[in-house]
Amino acid sequence: MSTGIPGLRGAEHIGFTVPDIEQAHSFFVDVIGCDFVYKLGPWKKDDEWFQEHLNINPRSVLKELRFYRCNFGPNFEVFEFEAPFQLTTPPLNSDVGGHHIAFYVDDMDAAVNYLKEKGVRILGEPISSSGASEGQRWVYFLSPWGMQFELVSFPHGKAYEAHSPVKLWHPANPAA
Repeated sequence: MSTGIPGLRGAEHIGFTVPDIEQAHSFFVDVIGCDFVYKLGPWKKDDEWFQEHLNINPRSVLKELRFYRCNFGPNFEVFEFEAPFQLTTPPLNSDVGGHHIAFYVDDMDAAVNYLKEKGVRILGEPISSSGASEGQRWVYFLSPWGMQFELVSFPHGKAYEAHSPVKLWHPANPAA
């Protein structure tokens, strides 16, 4: 990388807010299989700290935050806030700020069956990609609070890799 942030190594964590930290804990530990690492909070500020540092309502209350490690890739920093005028509906992928988190799996069918057995809502059936992503299969699923996640698998690589000098980071081969 010849330009950009000096010393950049990669994404260290992804932070997001959930409506119920205990429900999220159960989902990430008991369903996804992440390791719980530690928790902090609660925090309430009487000044403008939250507005200045997090760009949120200064009267917000951080009830708790928890960190999780989910094998390779960035850690998760999961917040539960109470805040004036708080929106409680997760954004759709098509909304500004919409997002999803994709988990790489070695065996798509086994992973989908596992999630179905756990009562997780799967959005359709796995899709086989085409074009530059040919060789990949993917499917979306929802957390209990409606946040979007994805399973993705491409054990034999993707079509773009045959001609691209730069390869996307791959959790099954994190050092490459």
